[in-house]
Formats: sequence, structure tokens, C-alpha cells
Amino acid sequence: MSDTEPIIEMKNISVEFPGVKALQNVDFRLLPGEVHALMGENGAGKSTLIKALTGVNTLASGKIYMSGTEVNFDGTASAQAAGVSTVYQEVNLLTNLSIGENVMLGHEVRGPLGINWKKTNQEARTALAAMDLGHLDPRAPLSSISIALQQLVAISRAMVVKCKVLILDEPTSSLDDNEVAQLFKVIDGLRKQGVAILFVSHFLDQVYEISDRMTVLRNGKLVGEYLTADLPRVELISKMIGKDMGALREAEHRPASTIPSDRGTPKMKVLGLGRKGMLKATDLDLYAGDIVGFAGLLGSGRTELAKLIYGADKPTEGSIAIDGTDSKLSSPAVSLSKHIAYSTENRRDEGIIGDLTVRENIIIALQAIRGWTRPIPRKEQDALCERYIKELGIRPADPERMVKNLSGGNQQKVLLARWLATNPEVLLLDEPTRGIDIGAKAEIMEIIKQLAADGMAIVFISSELSEVARLSNRILVLKDRAPLETIEDTSDTTVDSIVNIIAGGGEAA
Repeated sequence: MSDTEPIIEMKNISVEFPGVKALQNVDFRLLPGEVHALMGENGAGKSTLIKALTGVNTLASGKIYMSGTEVNFDGTASAQAAGVSTVYQEVNLLTNLSIGENVMLGHEVRGPLGINWKKTNQEARTALAAMDLGHLDPRAPLSSISIALQQLVAISRAMVVKCKVLILDEPTSSLDDNEVAQLFKVIDGLRKQGVAILFVSHFLDQVYEISDRMTVLRNGKLVGEYLTADLPRVELISKMIGKDMGALREAEHRPASTIPSDRGTPKMKVLGLGRKGMLKATDLDLYAGDIVGFAGLLGSGRTELAKLIYGADKPTEGSIAIDGTDSKLSSPAVSLSKHIAYSTENRRDEGIIGDLTVRENIIIALQAIRGWTRPIPRKEQDALCERYIKELGIRPADPERMVKNLSGGNQQKVLLARWLATNPEVLLLDEPTRGIDIGAKAEIMEIIKQLAADGMAIVFISSELSEVARLSNRILVLKDRAPLETIEDTSDTTVDSIVNIIAGGGEAA
């Protein structure tokens, strides 16, 4: 590795929350004039490390050095004062102010009568020009420019304070290809000025295009630091998901699909469905009895596609046909009325309602379909709960227990029961086995197989590629929010063959 003195060095960093060791003895260093990618799957500790560096999270152990001197930031303001600035995925700007006011916020040029707006806007124009944004009028409203330009304005604001370290947290998540190219031009210019840039992204192509080195985290622990040019993509993915490529050839084979080759009309046909900045045009055929897996790393577009199908997000292109008839799924309510249900990956915040009972959680979607002026009779509620508590094995079998007091696996079963109570014909399951124990995972996967055997069409999304390979009849592989390939025959599909497709950008060798 380089002999250059790190501008940031974090040694033996540990961060703990109640019952959770978020980071364990992690080392990290950042050199001047480099772009350093911080890599890892969801929950790996990337955000925790950034917050530890910027003083948001308190260290349980470890020390942070800046240019060789120990520092103890007590928040983002003190970190920024020392030259460490962060630009987050969600642009933290004020759309009711002008571009110049946002750039110079807190650093306005002052005179004897207060803020000198003429000189302030001149300074803002200079800062914008340094970001190749000299064409922007500092007096124009921030709301008048695109999200991509707002990202660059946020970077301009960071550079006003002469930052030495720039942290970019998912800066390209809402940008198209041309906008990404513009951002990378700015990043390259900052790198040449000696600014150290910490770059967080789930887009592998972008990471390999812009970064000089990378640090990989997994489950709150350091996997290693690598020169980007020396770490092939397949090896990076292996390190991120925690499996050696040889070990990935575990028993992931499954029998060939028993679904007839002549399946007739798809239950759902998705043609060119996409949304600008979110997901490129994607096709999908989903038949009754199908289990179609969406495979890809975090940020690949799995959830984005599911939400577009369900109507939770609005597509800008493409169409959906149900049983051969074009259907406009303009909202989740419309989808539910057409017997399409979606179980979110965010069980805690978007799924279960912790302060309601098991019974109330199970019947709430069905009640929404019928309308709140037509309450479901208590006898029908009890019958539904008794059925799904028994069929799904929800424990304890008490419909009046607060759902927040159940285990994660049983909460997931309650969420599944909620959507089954709506009698769906298409069920989109986003990370239904995340954060639950092995026994509960096995039970839920058996339930999914039985639902498909009974004729339900299922989309199965999981960050555990082994689960996708084992359970799916077909697999849609995505990368960087675009479809790569559909594996039609999964009888010989293994985790490493999926990884090879992702790493290679297409069909595995």
C-alpha cells in the first residue's frame, strides 16, 4: 500500500448499541487525493463507520487520527470545522432558498450592515465555477434545478469550508448515466486537488470506474483493504457476502421446474417497466405456480422493481398486463383490488404495527380493501386469525398478543398472514426471511413453496443468494438498477453462477 501519510486513520474502532455490536475493532484509513470506496452489504457497518468518523456515533473503543493528530469530534459541526464534510444520498439543502444562499449558508460575506449579498453571491459563483457549475445563477431558486445539480451544489457547499475530506454517501442513487458522468468529472477534479474522498455506493460499475482503493466490511467487522485494480469483482462480491467462491458450490441444486413448458397466458406480464433514475426498463413474465427470484446485490434494483409492479412507486415507462389484459396499477390499493399483494423488506417501519395485536395486524389490509365504513365482523376476524395462526404456525397462538412482543420470525409470519388474508393471486415477497432464525426461515420457505404449489404466483426477493437459488423456478438477475439476465432453468443454478453473472455483467461463462 501507499507510504503517503493518511489524512484520516481510524484504529480499533468499535461502536455498540443496546444488544448490538455495530462495529468491532475496525481499522480504516483514507489518503489525500484518493477516492476510497467503502463496500459491504446492508448491515455491514458502513453508515455506522461514517457516523463514528463524523462524531455522530460515540466510540465504545478505538481512536481517530487526522493528519497524525488524535481528534475527538462531538458532532458533524466540529467534524466540518476540521475539514470533514458529508454529502448524503438525500440532499440536505433548503429548496426555499436560492442556489447561492445554499452554497454559502453559514459562511455569508458580512459587512457593517449585515450580509453583503452581492459579495456573497460572487463567492457562491466562484465556488460553483470550481465544480464546473459556472453556468448556474446563484440568485436562482434551488428548486429550479435538477436533483443531480443539487448534489453538485451540496458538494460546492462542502468545498466552501475548504474541506480536506469529502464523504459521498450514495451520491448517484437518483442520477442517470449523464448525470453520473458529470458528478465523476467533479470528483476527479477534487481528487487532483488533493481532497480525500470516501465514496459509498452499491453500483459496482461505478465503484470500479471511480475508486482507487476500497475497504470491505461485513457484519460490523473489517474484511480487508484492497487496491481496486487488484480485486476482481467476483472476489469482491465473495468478500461482501462472506463465502469463498469454492465454498459457494454447496448443495444449492434443486429439481427442474415441474411447471409445464406450455404455460399459456402469464398471470402477470411486465413489459419495459422502469422509472427514470430508479430502474431501467425491465421485462418479466410471472405464471400461476411460479416462484421467480430477484437476485442481485443491495442497490441492484430488486425492491425498486417490486414497488413499481405493486404501484407503490410510479413508473415512467412500460406496462403491466394481468391475465392478458392491460392493467394500470396506479397505487397499492388498486393492486390489492386486483389480488396483488406486496410484503415490504422493512418489516419494522413499513410492515407490522407493533402497538396493535396479532389479530389487528392480520386483518388490517383486508379491512382497507373493504373500506373503513364496513368493519369486518368479529366472528370473521377470529376465523381468519385462527386459520392463519394454525397454517403458518404463529407462536404463541394468541391473537390478542401485542405483535411487538413476538419474535422476528413470528412477526414475519403475521405480516405474511396479513397479505394472505387478502386472497392474493400474485404475492411479492421482499426479504421475507431477513433477521429471523434458521428454523423460522425454513418454515417460511416451506410456506412459500406450498403457496406456489397451490397456484399462487410469487416473486421472492432475498439478499441470501442461496435462498434464491434453492427456492426459485426462474431467476431475474439485476445489477445497478437494470436487468442483466433471466435464468429460465434453475435446476443447476448455484450461488457462484449467479455471482459470476453479476460480476460479468451478463451470462456466466
